[in-house]
Amino acid sequence: MTTEILLDHITKQLRMPTIAKQYRSLAREAEERNLRYEEYLLALLEAEVQAREENQRQRRLKQAAFPIHKTLDTYDFTFMPSLNRNRFLTLAKGEFAERKENIIFLGNSGTGKTHLAIGLGIAMIQNGYKTKFITASELVEELLIAKEEHKLGAFEKKWLKYDVIIVDELGYIPFSKTGAELLFQFFSNRYERASVIITTNLEFVEWTNIFGDEKMTAALLDRLTHRSHILLLNGESYRFRQSMKQKENGEW
Repeated sequence: MTTEILLDHITKQLRMPTIAKQYRSLAREAEERNLRYEEYLLALLEAEVQAREENQRQRRLKQAAFPIHKTLDTYDFTFMPSLNRNRFLTLAKGEFAERKENIIFLGNSGTGKTHLAIGLGIAMIQNGYKTKFITASELVEELLIAKEEHKLGAFEKKWLKYDVIIVDELGYIPFSKTGAELLFQFFSNRYERASVIITTNLEFVEWTNIFGDEKMTAALLDRLTHRSHILLLNGESYRFRQSMKQKENGEW
């Protein structure tokens, strides 16, 4: 009993909660299977490592602040034949983030841009990357607050800790001149330093409507598209077709 008390105390000191929970049951299993001491120790350490990795994934998932849980597996690629599912699975491995490349989803409302962006973000978290989701309007609002509080540098430094930032719904809400300039600076600051995933319903020629200044818009597009994967989602609404499919299958 004294040994168990000491083990409980030491595993608590070393912050090894999984070993604390499992060393008794694994010891019985090791005895039944006639495992060597090294095999028992390995099983304990592997259990601790797996638990820590899962806890880290859950923390990254929470930090990402996704508005809804969407995965690539739940996107019906048959509704959007122009998209290659295998290409998404390759992107999800995160090599584009290692190369500091961007992904831009262009398409009409309802074509599944946000679904795919979140799906990629969640897959990347599973693969060990830090991801953050935010709408373009929320990002601009936070940038304006940071500017007002003279904390822009700290704000951008904090966001550079993320391997990928998903900026959703660019172009849905117009920005003020200051807001547009701050967003331009934000994207420029990440150029070749970290990746962004952008969803937008506007073609590139219409981006001047967001940022106002033609030269600034051209400079931004030059940075964003320099090393990027541009994915076009055309055709009728993905949400509409999905709803009709559910109706046909009697799921309503």
